[in-house]
Amino acid sequence: MLIIKNLCVDINKKNILKKINLHIKSGEIHAIMGPNGSGKSTLSYVLAGHNKYTVTKGNILYKKKELLYMQPEIRSREGIFVAFQHTIEIPGVTNYLFLFNALNSIRKYHNLKILDKLSFNKIIYQYLNMINKSPDFIHRFVNVGFSGGEKKINDVLQMLVLKPNLCVLDEIDSGLDMDVLKKVTQIINNFHKNNNTAFIIITHYRRILDYIKPDYVHILSHHTIVKTGGMQLVTLLEDHGYDNI
Repeated sequence: MLIIKNLCVDINKKNILKKINLHIKSGEIHAIMGPNGSGKSTLSYVLAGHNKYTVTKGNILYKKKELLYMQPEIRSREGIFVAFQHTIEIPGVTNYLFLFNALNSIRKYHNLKILDKLSFNKIIYQYLNMINKSPDFIHRFVNVGFSGGEKKINDVLQMLVLKPNLCVLDEIDSGLDMDVLKKVTQIINNFHKNNNTAFIIITHYRRILDYIKPDYVHILSHHTIVKTGGMQLVTLLEDHGYDNI
């Protein structure tokens, strides 16, 4: 699904990522943990195609295609979804209009029939029930006036509608109370099971990984991956901290 080879990234001529190597197969769940400023969110921005970040070395293959040559909108249509740590607000554009056009853009790219609003309504209302939100939720402007938890719920709704092949979730657990976290992770687990989607979960905390079991845990520190393991690595972190690892 995704092969990252010797990736080095600069921002404003400052090195943020150094020789990142990562290999993710379809259906795998990879967790990335690390201290603040280590480059975790930078990796998500690079995968999305943010032009503020300069790749100075290395390459990224996504489904055997060179990702770095793709524009951000093409990456999305090819099945990459990124839920950012700091969610974007879009005044004047409703969730409904945003998702309706986004889904049809992806369908058009893959030569699928464009959905009319009646067909789309059947999809969106099914997922609204799943996330336990009223129809008013999709008629609000995208993330405008949303609480931190609502923004994360909105990310999950976008994921459900767009059905990506690779999901990058940057601190999706941030701002969620325990009940909402359980609901969100249950939805993500069901989505993963039914779609064989690959996941990169970026987090500071163990609690989300107790619900979404990763196949691999990577520690990103000093701008590179310093250690890879399983859940035992998370326990090691809790006991000894990043410095000892």
